[in-house]
Amino acid sequence: MKLGLSETCYKFFLALANPTRLAILELLRDEPKNVNEIAKALNQEQSMISHNLKILEKCGFIFSERKKKERFYHLNKETMESLFKIFTYHAAKYCPEKGECLTRQKLQDRKRKEASAKFYLSHV
Repeated sequence: MKLGLSETCYKFFLALANPTRLAILELLRDEPKNVNEIAKALNQEQSMISHNLKILEKCGFIFSERKKKERFYHLNKETMESLFKIFTYHAAKYCPEKGECLTRQKLQDRKRKEASAKFYLSHV
């Protein structure tokens, strides 16, 4: 049984648990784009991109704006930039090996190394 924020969190992370949707979000960090620009940049079919854009827009991760006959999509920077900062920090600290997460042993070794560096620097 899901209580409180569990259901919302589940849907939130489910929407993000797709490589295409993550690539779209990352692409839209730079500037708004239409579906054709996104499809070309990601080398995917327009229909697949459109499907994923609907999910991202439904969740409020992106917004769209119609300009003449085209719809342009842009990142919800208010919330998504904070999330990207968290992901970037986490990846650098716990997954520095090209997306591979550190094992428990490697993480412990890293913490020891950081602690000795802090100790050394505080005594210099």
